[in-house]
Amino acid sequence: MPQTPQKQVEFFYDFTSPTAYLAWARLPSIVERTGAKLVYRPMFLGGVMQTTGNRPPGMVAAKGKWMMADLDRWAKRFNTPFKRNPHFPMMTLMVQRAAQEWVARPDFDKYLAAIFNAAWRDQKNIADKETLAAIVSEAGFSASDFFAAAENPANKEKLKATTDEAVARGVFGAPTFFVGDEMHFGQDRLDFVEEALAR
Repeated sequence: MPQTPQKQVEFFYDFTSPTAYLAWARLPSIVERTGAKLVYRPMFLGGVMQTTGNRPPGMVAAKGKWMMADLDRWAKRFNTPFKRNPHFPMMTLMVQRAAQEWVARPDFDKYLAAIFNAAWRDQKNIADKETLAAIVSEAGFSASDFFAAAENPANKEKLKATTDEAVARGVFGAPTFFVGDEMHFGQDRLDFVEEALAR
């Protein structure tokens, strides 16, 4: 009897996005409940926003104020440690380029946790080289390996290609999820993601 192929959810994210952080914290329990595979797709949010003409919520004062309160509500609902980062928005080319290479590593989850928690739990500036060196070293990674991955031209091209693919598939912000061709945007749409995976 043929086996049903395992469903998967693609998670297009950028570490600079607080809503991507909240989504990252919830996704493991969703894939555990549904038996799905989680595929991480690091992209460069700045490139997506520029290409699509989207603007950060904070550029509209009233929307930015509302969103900050809403982030606190979502974090509280799911018991996710969350603090607003005074360095936001942060340039994430280094951490996203390194992710392009390290996503295949068996300890990639540890890298994700180190960067996401540094940004949105510990209020660290993940665009600063000295800060990053300390973050990855404390997580058990080689800082020199991290910077080599961040500066590798192949990883720069991979990040550009993933970002271009995201835009081509309709992505305009982060986090964005795909279950097959079905797209969902925003950490507040994870119920729909779970429903799609459970079908």
